[in-house]
Amino acid sequence: MTKLIRGFNETNIWNLLAFLIVAATVIPVANLALGVLPGENENWRHIREYLLKDYVVNTLILFGFSGLFASLIGVSLAYLVTVFDFPGRRFFQWALILPLSVPAYIAAYTYSGMLGYTGIITRALSGLFGRDISIDIMSVPGAIFIFTFFLFPYVYIISRAFLAKYTASLIESAIMLGKNYTQIFFQVILPVSRGVIASGSALILMEVANDYGVASYFGIDTFSIAIFKVWFGMGDVGAAAHLSLYALAFIVFIILAEKAIRGQKRFAIATTKVRLLTPHRLRGAKAAIAAGYSMLVWSLGFFIPFLQLVAWSALTYEEVLDQSFLQATVNTVFAAAFCASLIVCCAAIITNSARISRSRLVRTAGKLTAVGYSAPGAVIAIGVLILFIWLNAMTELFWSYSLITSIYMLLFAYLVRFMAVGCNSLENGFEKIGKTYFEASRTLGFGVTRTFFKVDFKMLLPSMIGAFSLIFVDMVKELPLTLILRPFNFNTLATKVYEYAHDERVHHSAPVALIIIAICSISVYSLSKLDKE
Repeated sequence: MTKLIRGFNETNIWNLLAFLIVAATVIPVANLALGVLPGENENWRHIREYLLKDYVVNTLILFGFSGLFASLIGVSLAYLVTVFDFPGRRFFQWALILPLSVPAYIAAYTYSGMLGYTGIITRALSGLFGRDISIDIMSVPGAIFIFTFFLFPYVYIISRAFLAKYTASLIESAIMLGKNYTQIFFQVILPVSRGVIASGSALILMEVANDYGVASYFGIDTFSIAIFKVWFGMGDVGAAAHLSLYALAFIVFIILAEKAIRGQKRFAIATTKVRLLTPHRLRGAKAAIAAGYSMLVWSLGFFIPFLQLVAWSALTYEEVLDQSFLQATVNTVFAAAFCASLIVCCAAIITNSARISRSRLVRTAGKLTAVGYSAPGAVIAIGVLILFIWLNAMTELFWSYSLITSIYMLLFAYLVRFMAVGCNSLENGFEKIGKTYFEASRTLGFGVTRTFFKVDFKMLLPSMIGAFSLIFVDMVKELPLTLILRPFNFNTLATKVYEYAHDERVHHSAPVALIIIAICSISVYSLSKLDKE
């Protein structure tokens, strides 16, 4: 009886901790409603009447074309490297993931430099055609280009895994019916991959919604830009909250549309004998076209900007690698490592509580953490700011320290934004280890907490390390949250890159950008190798 009571209390403690953590991640978004409670002011009425239409139109254009083009490139490349064998295929299988290691804002700064009046691409095209050639990349089409070639791996990764495992019999049956590979792609692959493509596209659109660096540098008015302008330019939290709700509505629409698309057509394997697809060997012109297309996308999405950053770094590294750079590196590593560790611990509490509880409410509470990751960084920042203004007012009577200007506000915002990444990773880890060992330990008289640390923790450790790596990389690249909520004179590698580019010193941003890319590339390569295993 004593053991049962102890187990009951332990379970309740885990559930309580999980609810507190989930509430902490949801409250900042819920606070946006508090920000609009005072009603409409003059700033918001002006924005709604004269500016809101431009924000909506520009955001929709970026969403529509970036999502469409990135999805087409991602699924077509996944089809090529999975179904066909051609020169360089083994290299492109993992190399096509590398564009994801280049933050979109770094890509924007790099291409604007290469396509500027004295840029290497502009000079090369002018010399080739014998006249002045200029390409205006600092425009809406230019932003679409950046988002397309640096976000398509979201669709590529998911589509490649799906095609390799689940389409062998479908492709072979279509060939027996006389279909060629082009017909198979449009009539078989695209229909059965609809849900997979929708999932990848939703991730792309969330990244576009979260963007600030590209839109700011190219001068495109989107919701993220508007929130920054209202907050920094007008100091109006209420108007920023109104804009944040509109931006959040876009994200909710994306999530609902993605679920609707996946729900319309479901694809299921009718047999348990699932085998991997054997690639079809391409020869001659077809092999050259496949390799050339893969090389073109990889070069535009990674190799060309990487080479340009290396060339600029050789010219400016002595000026850039100073004390402020070292401090920004320390700040980045500290913030990312500390928050990633904390998030993994909190995610372990949430996912383990959901696993051991019989309550549907407890099992579904962890899903609410997706709100933080789904919402744009600028939206999270405004929600966190409203919360800390309230907390500061509550504590100023007996504590003179200002929470609003502290590092704690930024670290808490990181916690809100990236909690879902940790929860998803550990949820998958718990699914792999199952509950057999947990139940055996409980039968032997161990409590829930002791079972977790003595049994589950050791088996869950690889998933925890993977979650830490993913969160660490995301934080290294994070820009909007840091720009809004960072304390005075607190820089990270991402904000250093932004400041150099904002001051028209793109060349000086190159060494810092290369370090960010190196950190992300190592993680991307490791994850691709882990996926193969």
